[in-house]
Amino acid sequence: MAGLEPLYAWARPAISGPQDALVCGIHWELIRQGYRCLGTGDQPGPDERKSELLPAGWEANKEVYTLRYKSTDDAHELLLKAIMVEDSMILNVMDPSTQKVADVTLAVANYINPEYLDDFHKVYKNTEELRTKLASGIIAPLRSPAGKAGKEPEFKEDVHRDENPRRLPPRQPMGARAPFRPSPLSPFAVGGEDLDPFGGRSGGMIVDPLHSGIPQPVIDPSSGIPGRLPPGAVPPGARFDPFSPLGVGRPGPDPDHLPPPGYDDMFM
Repeated sequence: MAGLEPLYAWARPAISGPQDALVCGIHWELIRQGYRCLGTGDQPGPDERKSELLPAGWEANKEVYTLRYKSTDDAHELLLKAIMVEDSMILNVMDPSTQKVADVTLAVANYINPEYLDDFHKVYKNTEELRTKLASGIIAPLRSPAGKAGKEPEFKEDVHRDENPRRLPPRQPMGARAPFRPSPLSPFAVGGEDLDPFGGRSGGMIVDPLHSGIPQPVIDPSSGIPGRLPPGAVPPGARFDPFSPLGVGRPGPDPDHLPPPGYDDMFM
């Protein structure tokens, strides 16, 4: 981490524990990413200026480190809180302008050798891992364009669908059974319902006026037809092919409408 060595040498008098050394390393990674430190605390102070150095009193609270940063182009601000929980450091970072928050948890012992606080060349370890965690867990999420992070994809219903008959029909999902719709002009549609009575096909050979779709009187053949069938002659739910028109007073042609040829000839 080029540039960290002079920073560590400058901050060494204030470093009294491994967590101080880790905050110093985190600070330098933010500097490398184009940020500059403004000061400590949640609120800005008087005469603040951007700096690559740590501000005075940055190590005063060993339990919660609070630092504020701003990018060199003034496009982003960061409020960093490094909270110690036993042997781990939880980094909670917020961009006040967008209210976006990111956090990373670091095990201090994974990146700092506490017995080498006086030797910069041995105090830090796994620096590339630390850099990757900070870049992916803090820098990248907070620098993503506003409004794009966490935005759900929008689905718009196609209300005006093109009804072009040449358009290919939608593909059926794998394993789905497409409904069978025989062409009314196909000679192979005849008898389809008899071959597959539960398949929803048409073209059966048995004429059943009770299920033809034409409004008919509500008649239950299993209860019998007065003057024609006794009760129980037709099993309940069975398909019934009546041998004469159902109902009383059904409209029909007058037998005299079409007399046979020579009807008036008495010798026929």
